[in-house]
Amino acid sequence: MSRRRRVALIDHQRELQYFRMRLVISGALVAIAFLGLFSRFIYLQIVQHAHYRTLAESNRITIVPIVPNRGLIIDRNGIVLAHNYSAYALEIAPSKINRDLEVLIDELSTVVEITPKDRRRFKKLLGESKSFLSLPIRNRLTDEEVARFTANHYRFPGVEINARLFRQYPGSEITSHVIGHIGRITDKDIEDLEENELLANYRGTDHIGKTGIEQKYERELHGTTGYEQVEVDASGRAVRTLARTPPISGNNLILTLDWGLQQIAAEAFGEYRGSLVAIDPNNGSVLALISKPGFDPNLFVDGIDTKSWTALNTSLDKPLINRALQGLYPPGSTFKPFMALAGLELNKRSEHYSIHDPGYYTLSGSSHQFRDWKVGGHGDVDLHRALVISCDTYFYGLANDLGIDNIYKFISRFGFGQKAGIDIGGEAPGILPSQEWKQKRFNQRWYAGETISVGIGQGYVASTPLQMAQATSILANNGTVYTPHLVNKIVNSTTNVSRSIAQPPARLVSLTPENLKIVKDAMLDVTRPGGTAALAGANAEYAFAGKTGTAQVIAIKQNQKYDERNIDERYRDHALFIAFAPAEKPTIALVVLVENGGHGSTTAAPIARQVIDYYLLGKKRTPVPAKVKEEPSD
Repeated sequence: MSRRRRVALIDHQRELQYFRMRLVISGALVAIAFLGLFSRFIYLQIVQHAHYRTLAESNRITIVPIVPNRGLIIDRNGIVLAHNYSAYALEIAPSKINRDLEVLIDELSTVVEITPKDRRRFKKLLGESKSFLSLPIRNRLTDEEVARFTANHYRFPGVEINARLFRQYPGSEITSHVIGHIGRITDKDIEDLEENELLANYRGTDHIGKTGIEQKYERELHGTTGYEQVEVDASGRAVRTLARTPPISGNNLILTLDWGLQQIAAEAFGEYRGSLVAIDPNNGSVLALISKPGFDPNLFVDGIDTKSWTALNTSLDKPLINRALQGLYPPGSTFKPFMALAGLELNKRSEHYSIHDPGYYTLSGSSHQFRDWKVGGHGDVDLHRALVISCDTYFYGLANDLGIDNIYKFISRFGFGQKAGIDIGGEAPGILPSQEWKQKRFNQRWYAGETISVGIGQGYVASTPLQMAQATSILANNGTVYTPHLVNKIVNSTTNVSRSIAQPPARLVSLTPENLKIVKDAMLDVTRPGGTAALAGANAEYAFAGKTGTAQVIAIKQNQKYDERNIDERYRDHALFIAFAPAEKPTIALVVLVENGGHGSTTAAPIARQVIDYYLLGKKRTPVPAKVKEEPSD
């Protein structure tokens, strides 16, 4: 029996219905897709039009900062002590370099001379300033070097030549600690600028004030950054300038400093280390401020190399320390005029009170002898003679009678033991001891013998040359305390209008005129025959008052005698001299401190005489030994 074949019957109607359904769904999906695309198109072209137009413009237009000219620093007579000049710099942008930097620098050196010093400086900058876009490998290129690199530019992507403003300090070492210097902006500087909301004004700026006036008056000197809107092509090259906001140059500073006086003072020191500070006692203007040795601030402008930095940092002479503000020294016998005034004002001494000096002083119940500088003593000595010949024994007894706390309370009024407030940073407060001070510092009580040493400016007492100069100024002007300052006026770079710097109000130290006259008369006789500074005062065309000082660096045992020939040079006594002139109406007060210079009379006082001669008479003076009888002394 044959089988029947089954035939599948197709429902054409149902299949047609399925087809139509799939067609509708596909059409809907396509419509939805087109609707999505159209919606996105509307969003991009209409809703986000402004945003994407800005992005397009930013690809076509770039904002280029224009660095302002840094303000000038000028002395009181119009001499420029810090200025700018333009030069070409070869710079590397490490972020754009995709090969070994050492190899790149080797190849660059075949086109432009790159010295080992340039390499060391670049490495130091690279370590300190990793966030910068470009760092200089060579500064101050010649026109020939610029042309040679330009011809080979295609070989060095990430390396550019840029025109830069460079700072220059004509005074070099002589003004290094006063003017200070600028240096490359570091990450720490950027943090500080951000914290003070100043970073925007430093776009494109590579340098910032680091020390001295450059640092203290950074905001005045820097100026305001300008901007250019520049159209660029696809390769990033400038096509044209669309808009420009010019920069505003930094303001110029007019100092109280006298460049000529500064030079004379530096020359007078010769090879000695030390400091000199000269002040106008009528207003607190700093006329000269010397710290020897100094350093060349121009080294820091390009970024100092490691070798030079190490040499400065490890030098035994410590050239980076501003001795005038940071050096702490025993004032020695220059402390005695203030002790004498304390004795008179506190009624512990009268003008005619006299002692017999056997060459030493002993405390009651003690066998220890506090020795006078003169073996055998000075005989009968009153206050006037004690100052003129610098009798230690007289002031030992006076210190004991006053007591350390009375010494502290009175002499602190002259600025000892506290910052003078000068308008550059780094000032040390110094030390003027008291019982309370020692208890806090060492957790020990005060001993009577320690007061004796303070009486001649030794022991715990330590002052900066600036403090000594200010104290001398207060004495010279009969008790008015002015804040020492270096900047007198700020000149607006746009309007050329100057404004004076407001100073803190002066205060008055109440002193009896009769007592002041006693001390001043004695200081006047210090520079006359018989006084410790007679040689320095010989043949002067004006009357000037002073006081010599010799401060011990190391202690000498009771049974030993000081002999500088047997002592290493760096452990020899410091030489000091304070003075003001003309004595009747002072216009200059100063201190000279010569480290390890020996006697103040033979080393420090002659330097002061040269400085005063120049300031009052306008002439240089070569010291010539005068035939004046004088004993070795302070």
